[in-house]
Amino acid sequence: MTGIAPALTVAGLAAPHGFFTRQGGVSSGPYATLNCGLASGDAREAVFENRSRAARAIGADPARLFVLRQVHGAKVLPVGASSWDPGAAPEADAMVSSRPGAVLGIVTADCAPVLLADTEAGVIGAAHAGWRGAVAGVLEATLVAMQSLGAVPARVRAAVGPAIHQPSYEVGPDLRDAVLDNDPGNERFFAPGCREDRWFFDLPGYCAARLTAAGLGSVTTLAADTAADAGRFFSHRRRTLAGGGPIGHQISLIMLPAS
Repeated sequence: MTGIAPALTVAGLAAPHGFFTRQGGVSSGPYATLNCGLASGDAREAVFENRSRAARAIGADPARLFVLRQVHGAKVLPVGASSWDPGAAPEADAMVSSRPGAVLGIVTADCAPVLLADTEAGVIGAAHAGWRGAVAGVLEATLVAMQSLGAVPARVRAAVGPAIHQPSYEVGPDLRDAVLDNDPGNERFFAPGCREDRWFFDLPGYCAARLTAAGLGSVTTLAADTAADAGRFFSHRRRTLAGGGPIGHQISLIMLPAS
């Protein structure tokens, strides 16, 4: 795709995919340039063009692209032959599919996009994992849904894409308590913060650990920190620290190739 920045990829995922940056789109201002989130003040036609560019960049048909209305939960939807109206997308935080040509898209601005594939079974998955969704079990629910389509956990390969990393993610006691209530052993994902009642949380590491515990054959975590890299990524945390204002979202895609 002319002009679009190369997407980050994981060699072992073995399905066409890309973790896209904010570069190479048509949006302007605070949404510059590859904003793929509709929940913003950006022009809808610009968002649709950006999504189409990303889909074509991995060799996919933009008409087969599915993007959810993400709500920080653990609901997983199966994706079949026909798409839904982008303006009326269902609420959920993960998708799975065994339909060749289907493209699953996750939009993020600090939360972890997680792409999964069992190419032997012909099953793919994509999940939006903020801390709430991860604690609620969205990653495990995605794997269960993939298994219902024939995937085998030991064959599933997963990649945790660009997200806010521990040095950028100082959190309060509400988040820490929720994570530790789920499993006291999760203390290892926290480091002392700059204040007595603050901690730095390792969201990508937490997601990767839950995937590994679920029995996946391979889990890769990309090193890209969305909050620390303003040139390549949109970031909700960075926007908040700057006092608010408009924000865009990057997209992560995975496609099930035709057999």
